[in-house]
Amino acid sequence: MNIRNIAIIAHVDHGKTTLVDVMLKQSGTFRDNEQVNERAMDSGELESERGITITAKPTSIEWKGTRINIVDTPGHADFGGEVERILSMVDGVLLLVDAAEGAMPQTKFVTGKALKLGLKPIVVVNKVDKPEQRAYEVQDEIFDLFTALDATDDQLDFATIFASAKNGWATDTPDGPQENIDIIFDKILEHVPAPTVIDDEPFSMLATTLEADNFLGRILTGRVHSGSIKPGMTIKAMNGAGEVVETGRVSKLLAFRGLDRVPADEVKSGDLVAIAGLTKATVADTLCDTAVEVPLKSQPVDPPTLSMMFAVNDSPLAGTEGSKVTSRMIRDRLYAEAEGNVALRISESENNDAFDVAGRGELQLGVLIEQMRREGFELSVSRPRVVMQEIDGKRMEPLEEVTVDVDEEFSGIVVEALSLRKGQMKEMKPSGGGKTRLVFHVPARGMIGYLGEFLTETRGTGIMARTFHSYVEYAGALPGRRNGVLISNCGGSTVPYALFNLEGRGPLFVGAQVKVYEGMIIGEHSRPGDLEVNPLKGKQLTNVRSSGTDEAVRLTTPRRMSLEQMISYIQDDEQVEVTPENVRMRKRHLDPHVRKRASREAEKA
Repeated sequence: MNIRNIAIIAHVDHGKTTLVDVMLKQSGTFRDNEQVNERAMDSGELESERGITITAKPTSIEWKGTRINIVDTPGHADFGGEVERILSMVDGVLLLVDAAEGAMPQTKFVTGKALKLGLKPIVVVNKVDKPEQRAYEVQDEIFDLFTALDATDDQLDFATIFASAKNGWATDTPDGPQENIDIIFDKILEHVPAPTVIDDEPFSMLATTLEADNFLGRILTGRVHSGSIKPGMTIKAMNGAGEVVETGRVSKLLAFRGLDRVPADEVKSGDLVAIAGLTKATVADTLCDTAVEVPLKSQPVDPPTLSMMFAVNDSPLAGTEGSKVTSRMIRDRLYAEAEGNVALRISESENNDAFDVAGRGELQLGVLIEQMRREGFELSVSRPRVVMQEIDGKRMEPLEEVTVDVDEEFSGIVVEALSLRKGQMKEMKPSGGGKTRLVFHVPARGMIGYLGEFLTETRGTGIMARTFHSYVEYAGALPGRRNGVLISNCGGSTVPYALFNLEGRGPLFVGAQVKVYEGMIIGEHSRPGDLEVNPLKGKQLTNVRSSGTDEAVRLTTPRRMSLEQMISYIQDDEQVEVTPENVRMRKRHLDPHVRKRASREAEKA
């Protein structure tokens, strides 16, 4: 059968997974009466909840006698490592762009990677049914983007399709017949080359994704580079240096058919396959016949820019809510995650009870913490900090390109806030629908914790996207959080009467009858500087009654913060305690005397 391998790349929320849904339905992959979830490719629990794609996943459809293997990729820059890996599996890309927003940072990031590999994109201008759409302007922007990314003449001669994935139609022009998306399938067959078939050489394949299965063990997915593979074959795994990692037998061979993986008797070069049977091989290793001596070349992955310290939970409530609490369990889980996620880098501390985990951004690390929390882990994590590099004897820090779409009335607030964070404005232009597009270059340190402030300042209407730009010389100190925090000075369950009297000091993070301990952060102080308070102080009872003394206490609803918001909120001397049931903020040193001593030492340093 003829084969085409294609990846769908785009910025977050531009409609990739929705388009794959429509492609699967209109190609006849599903039965007419089959019940299919919306965004079927987002099969993970967190993916379904948050409405984002976290891991790249292959699927396949058949169209006019040709099998089209499609890889759905994440759109968020934090998961860019997934996209970089899978581009070596495909021969073309479907570049999806929002008809109103146009080319966003992640669009530029992944498109640049694809163009360098010589892949020819097919551009799909999606969401042309929006009232604020500017389809032809966006098409011109994409051409300018390709030119800026040094695209070849052949790549600049790209096909453009105008579509509404949500409504299930695509055409040559924005006002063409709105019937189906057949044009997308036809353009793929026309513009994406068939994979190079090398049948006369021994089997070889580059592993691009890794997952664990309770029954099959490690499953490695990739595209067969040469030869063919059958179940029961003896193969070996080589790393990039040509060293043999292991030798083993293929216990199961799985091919992609629609949303399912089905057992296959043989898979030939050019097709995608999932292999089970090896126990040590990992991503970027070459799986090959025992006669092969030279490994396949893998794509380099950009280095991590942000790191956090994962440590054992040592709070007074440790071990009461989770089942996995030891440093060995945390270590094994982190190293298992790093095997399949090439964008993560893990190093151990001297005493082995804390681990430095470096990744692409707050969202990637936040998703990892959330997954561990749901698996029963207890741990404490530190404030994120950027990964500095020493280049030519100079201290360099990562710089991010930040693109902001805001209503015109809020643009001044955003410019002022990012200027305080050492940001430099590079571009300012109208983006349609009464919005202004601002492009800044900001040190990655300055963006930690800014998202919550940004959404508050823009009344929830602003859209912000970030992507790594380059390394620049250290820009100096940045302003921290303006307000201090309210710290509990004792342990127990909070009392409504005490909380009512503390409300004047600032907004609280906890309600009544909540377990607290000494050193735990229970609210934000309305002024600079931390304040130790007693949330357990009950009402003084006497046997004298007077009118008004027995009025019911009415508490303001506490401020609830998500895991990512807490990670962004804390300062260097604070930590987030994560358990399966609760997420709490606390001071690193719970004892107030130790805290004061550490603060004095920090000031001297």
